[in-house]
Amino acid sequence: MLNKNTAIFFSFVLLACGCTKLNENLGNNFTNQQTSTGLGAAGTGLILQGAYADLATPFNNQDRVFSLEENSTDESLVPTRGGDWDDNGVWRVIHNHTWNADHDQLLQTFNLLNKLNFDATNVLAFNPNKEQAAEARFLRAYSLYYLLDLFGQYPFRNPGDNLLNAPKVYSGDSAVQFIISELTAILPDLDSKNDMTKANPDAAKALLMRCYLNRGAFNNRQSPTFDAGDLQQVITLGNDIISSGKYSYMSEYFDNFTAGIQSTEGIFAYPNHSGVSANNSGIDARWMMTFHYNEYRKQAPNAGWNGFSTVSDFYKTFGATTPATLTQAADSFLDGRIGIRYNKNSTPYSGIRPGMLIGQQYDESGKPLKDRKGNPLAFDPNISPDMIETGSNLEVTGIRVAKYVPDFSDRPDTSTVGAYYSSNSGNWLMLIRYPEVVLMVAEAKMRSGDNAGALSMVNALRVARHAAPLPSMTLVNTGNVDDPTTLLAETGRELYWESLRRTNLIRFGVFNVLWQYKPSDDPKYLLFPIPNQALAANPNLKQNPGY
Repeated sequence: MLNKNTAIFFSFVLLACGCTKLNENLGNNFTNQQTSTGLGAAGTGLILQGAYADLATPFNNQDRVFSLEENSTDESLVPTRGGDWDDNGVWRVIHNHTWNADHDQLLQTFNLLNKLNFDATNVLAFNPNKEQAAEARFLRAYSLYYLLDLFGQYPFRNPGDNLLNAPKVYSGDSAVQFIISELTAILPDLDSKNDMTKANPDAAKALLMRCYLNRGAFNNRQSPTFDAGDLQQVITLGNDIISSGKYSYMSEYFDNFTAGIQSTEGIFAYPNHSGVSANNSGIDARWMMTFHYNEYRKQAPNAGWNGFSTVSDFYKTFGATTPATLTQAADSFLDGRIGIRYNKNSTPYSGIRPGMLIGQQYDESGKPLKDRKGNPLAFDPNISPDMIETGSNLEVTGIRVAKYVPDFSDRPDTSTVGAYYSSNSGNWLMLIRYPEVVLMVAEAKMRSGDNAGALSMVNALRVARHAAPLPSMTLVNTGNVDDPTTLLAETGRELYWESLRRTNLIRFGVFNVLWQYKPSDDPKYLLFPIPNQALAANPNLKQNPGY
């Protein structure tokens, strides 16, 4: 237990850690060394927990990393529905690639990723043990990876740097190499007994794989290159994880994202606990952002925010051509990841069949649901070309994606009218999953000329997902991002809505290819601009070309 002096020290540290811009002076008389001595290992561990907590907002929320990585692609868009989801067009400009450096989602994402960056660095100033230091450096590397991916550069401080000076900025290959060197250095100090909620050796290896696989794209997004040595690193690191025997495919795909079920595919995840609001920090956005207001009858008209959808061309990559009905799962036999099937964890309580929600929706008793105007709640894949819905169809356009579904069986809140399940449902946010490792190895093999080896790995995954093996597979169709016979399509089918699609499209060389609801494009959109407020705060940041 912390003594009185330690508690005083810890209060000071929380104040220092809680600010996005760290300020070590704050008019106090304590040095970092004195504070770390007072805190001890337990106190340093609490500071580290604060850095872990920084993962929640940028990765849980619908308008941060998810929006930039998914709404900018063929997997997700947010139509304006009357007075809902307009927000001065901020969602539409992300999908049709017309954003600018004043977009608030860019600023908030940049700031939140840097909060994780600097709070993780701050742990290193308080005398951590080797394992604590390794975990902090992993968290920092995780934030730096996303900053580099999205913005092409990142600010960096060492512990003890003068905070009156602007942070150094890394860009180009030196930025990639720094992350690689950090992850390589910490591997021996990460505890292999750590579960998926903490930094662990396999999480570091998987992040290293991302770095090696994307290095050529980070250095030249218009014409990505792939060094043979980098590809071999991807294969070697991936095989280490695959051969460990720690991971296996779940028998039910959607159980990876379901409350109360331990995924056998999770490598790194943000944990949540049912009923504890402080631990959830926005995980309910994963279903609220897409569910219709009446999607769950007992919660209507507050069952969702009726926004996020996927597009019909992406839906068709699963092979589906007809919508589901109450009694028939239509084309879902083609691929279990499309959903539409009865799910024991949600369908008996809500009627929802996780996956792509298309066509008529039903409640738990099989009764057809209606929208707020009394029309059939039947999701129509045809979204208005300008993404602005009007008239009687504005509540039902767009295929909804129920990948994360709350635990509807969780103790109903009988004290509040209409409150039948808590938003604190206990779903864990998957940040790195085992199938991503398998697909990265398959891609590295294919880019190295081993098509047969790549196809074998992909088909093993497809069999686990109740999908027919592919007789052959190409890497990518540069004229059609949604060609279902490509490795790119398989990564989409497995990893959709997991904040990876934009990165994959850039690496496969097709991010600027036109797709539904994106009538034009420009190579400058391969990178997001540095937010103008960030440029004003740090003169070492340089605006990306074209902005």
